[in-house]
Amino acid sequence: MAQENIIETCGLTRRFGALTAVSNLNLEVPAGSIYGFLGPNGAGKTTTIRMLLGLIRPDAGLVRLFGRPLASRYPILRRVGAFVETPSIYPHLTGRENLEITRCLLRVPVGRLDQALAIVGLESAADRRARDYSQGMRQRLGLALALLGEVDLLILDEPTNGLDPAGIRETRDLVRRLAAEFGMTVFLSSHLLGEVEQVATHVGIVHQGHMLFQGRLSDLKTRLHRHVHVGVDNRERAELVLGKAGWRLTPSDNGYLKVAAASAAEASRLNAELTSSGVQVFHLALEQPSLEDLFFQITEGH
Repeated sequence: MAQENIIETCGLTRRFGALTAVSNLNLEVPAGSIYGFLGPNGAGKTTTIRMLLGLIRPDAGLVRLFGRPLASRYPILRRVGAFVETPSIYPHLTGRENLEITRCLLRVPVGRLDQALAIVGLESAADRRARDYSQGMRQRLGLALALLGEVDLLILDEPTNGLDPAGIRETRDLVRRLAAEFGMTVFLSSHLLGEVEQVATHVGIVHQGHMLFQGRLSDLKTRLHRHVHVGVDNRERAELVLGKAGWRLTPSDNGYLKVAAASAAEASRLNAELTSSGVQVFHLALEQPSLEDLFFQITEGH
């Protein structure tokens, strides 16, 4: 297996009785990437994460982190930070005291505690009791706990659950910073496709335990047919002109024509075709497929 991948799995499989939660999963997470791990509820995302962390054993297959098998997991997992479901926080202790307990268990230098607080922006609230924290502050404290070690890989399972829009944006900005400023590889499981689209460089889409797509987000977007939305003064005339010229039109309910076109150059040719035929164009927009469009196009076929 290639060494440049921070996470690799080969044939990873996990069953719970008659249910196969994860089936023959082959993950490839490049170093320095923000990898969005996507799938409907029950797709096997959390089960996969638990196997990556050694919390449950696979029935078949292999996990490698940093090019080494997870069997030698203690030294490997010292380089991994994880935020899985709800962080374990003592509400009667301050944020700093919560971090100090974990710091002692990890046997990392005292300076790492203040560094983790600074990364997540909790320095001013460090000496307040955790029970007085907002939900967003608790989530950030959970991230600080995950960052206490010498972390090169951060695994996050639904880190924005329960957050308001401001908290979601803070988490998104933090994920970007961790990759850009600290060189971390971030493996992010989330059902918020719009948020993942704003931060991810790579995505993996799973459905019923099977991998349906894996690769760069930009490569995934090339899979969806793109369209141009065209507003004209004479729709019937425009449809006739474009049909004769061989353009493919699809139904649209917003009053515009929806014409298959893969690039800005094609949109420009379409515009020239219409104007040269006496059709006035007042709106022309090349549709950018969203991650949500791509996700449903891929999963609904399965």
